[in-house]
Amino acid sequence: MARVLFLFMDGVGLGADDPSRNPLTVASMPTLSDLLGGRHLIAEAAPREGSRATLLSVDACLGVEGTPQSASGQAALLTGRNVPAEIGGHYGPKPNRPIASILEADNVFMEVIRRGGRAALLNAYPPRYFESIRSRRRLYSSIPMAAHAAGVGLKTSEDLQAEQALSADFTASGWVAQPDFPPAPVLSPYDAGRRLADLSAQFDLAWFDYWPSDYAGHRGVMADAVSLLELFDQVLRGLIDAWDDAAGLVVITSDHGNLEDLAKRGHTLNPVPGLLIGSSELRRDFSRGLKDLTGFAPAVLRTIFATSGDGLEAAART
Repeated sequence: MARVLFLFMDGVGLGADDPSRNPLTVASMPTLSDLLGGRHLIAEAAPREGSRATLLSVDACLGVEGTPQSASGQAALLTGRNVPAEIGGHYGPKPNRPIASILEADNVFMEVIRRGGRAALLNAYPPRYFESIRSRRRLYSSIPMAAHAAGVGLKTSEDLQAEQALSADFTASGWVAQPDFPPAPVLSPYDAGRRLADLSAQFDLAWFDYWPSDYAGHRGVMADAVSLLELFDQVLRGLIDAWDDAAGLVVITSDHGNLEDLAKRGHTLNPVPGLLIGSSELRRDFSRGLKDLTGFAPAVLRTIFATSGDGLEAAART
């Protein structure tokens, strides 16, 4: 049995080697570059298998016309099902009733728990988030919806203060800047990465939802995107320094492209990265047959439980 940290990086595709529009070619990201043999995270860098990391190019369109969207793409990652094809198109940002029904019927959090494993969503949510959900002013996005449906409690400001969760920006600097948020300890990016590794060790499946990357893509400001990516790289350095490759995999992927093409100011048709960090044996098994978003959920179960993935793997083939 191996554990999986699923580091979901919203809205990041594999784009062109074009510094005029792709911040991934501009940002200083030495950690990621080392993992990729000196390359940027761009389309021509994949596929690649190195000593510690494998990079795959993953289809986010799923054979469905139109631009991939968050709710249906995340649901495909979470269930192994071709959700856009099932509901008749890409949909987002928040799940509609058909997507919610799919997520509530079965998802990777549910499957891990059903098989006796432990699962967690490591993001801390502020009090006003829960108030907005209760009052129906806000809808769950696909990831917290899946966790909630599985009985995985969403982490709170108390968890953040107790060092049992991380804020969406990793360091909590953005959290403490909000005047109505409770206090929280602020971490350096490197220490936040180490904290992420330490928290993940408590679970068979730990998931972290890094949505600021999609926001940066929609804003379209190169300097902001570069700053965000450079911070992410420092977090990644702390994470992999603390990670035991023999014990499990770090899986980094996305639901659709966006940040890699700031000239477009919206989602793209580009493939997304499937970056796997861990032992070569675990990486080879995880990547077996992984072509599109539907391959991740069964691969997670296969890695954790050393099984075929059962229902979710069958769903990915349909």
